[in-house]
Amino acid sequence: QVQLVESGGGLVQAGGSLKLSCVASRSLFSMLAVAWYRQSPEKERELVAQIARGAETFYADFVKGRFTISGDSAKNTVYLQMNALKPDDTGVYFCHVVESRIRKYWGQGTQVTVSS
Repeated sequence: QVQLVESGGGLVQAGGSLKLSCVASRSLFSMLAVAWYRQSPEKERELVAQIARGAETFYADFVKGRFTISGDSAKNTVYLQMNALKPDDTGVYFCHVVESRIRKYWGQGTQVTVSS
């Protein structure tokens, strides 16, 4: 089992920045992938950014050039730096870890609200 705790969400004006953190209960070094998802009342949960084993990164088109995913293995933490935020970025952001094909974990989420 891996427990995940997200933090760093909040209310920010359009154009502003936030940095989300996801702290894991144990090392993420051996995980297949670590990702950030988001969900709003109007949309299904969607992938925002991901780091796969080997440090290969993926970004959804709607955040490319604005968001950066990174990790600190010493702190068992994954970050999501979000810049140039837009009202459409509003939602609950979830940390997701894939340990194997059948072992996948979610955090409880952190709310991000971007005002226009």
